[in-house]
Amino acid sequence: MYLIVVGAGDIGTPLVELATDSGNEVVVIERDEERAERASRGYDCLVINDDATTKETLRDAGAERADALISTTDQDATNIMVCLLAQELSIPNIVSVVHNPEHMNVFRKIGVNTMQNPQSLIAEYLYRAVSRPSVVDFMHIGEEAEVFEITVGSDAPIAGKTLREADEEGLIEEETLIVAIERDREDSPITPRGTTRIEANDLLTVYSGRGVTPDVAEVFGHTGDRS
Repeated sequence: MYLIVVGAGDIGTPLVELATDSGNEVVVIERDEERAERASRGYDCLVINDDATTKETLRDAGAERADALISTTDQDATNIMVCLLAQELSIPNIVSVVHNPEHMNVFRKIGVNTMQNPQSLIAEYLYRAVSRPSVVDFMHIGEEAEVFEITVGSDAPIAGKTLREADEEGLIEEETLIVAIERDREDSPITPRGTTRIEANDLLTVYSGRGVTPDVAEVFGHTGDRS
């Protein structure tokens, strides 16, 4: 993949490392001379020390053959301008970091895929680590719904029951769905069915329409989580 990364700061730098390590052809555009020099020394990629908010710079970066552009600067206004120019140059896949949530709709209106401010995501993950320690990983879907991973406790109400039995006993809410089960002695994830029995220490991937509430966590044997 031919990838243009705009910005070689805290977000762009690990992105460049990941993309180059994966064997992609990467071009970095960085306005700051020191950052540009550091990226040039550290990674196997072309680095352009220039302003990405001009078409000429994007053309110099090979926009006509780019598969994707990711804008990672710390200014939403800059990211918006870069994305608009990338659209005019017909780059097929355009993604941008969004720092101010109030600007999210602007990016959506111009048809750009967005990534929420990583600092906010990190803060949320850190808070989850203390308020919902039973949740291994999670992802928001819409306003309330979440997909999360959780380990079944030994005394969990659902442990030892089939999914059908758990449903009949009202343990699984209407808006809750167990998507996958990982078990130590199994080589691959188990696809849940009505006759599938949940065991203690199973790692479940769960969808909940109202998020990881204390009631939901309790079904899987976790009562100490705090909101």
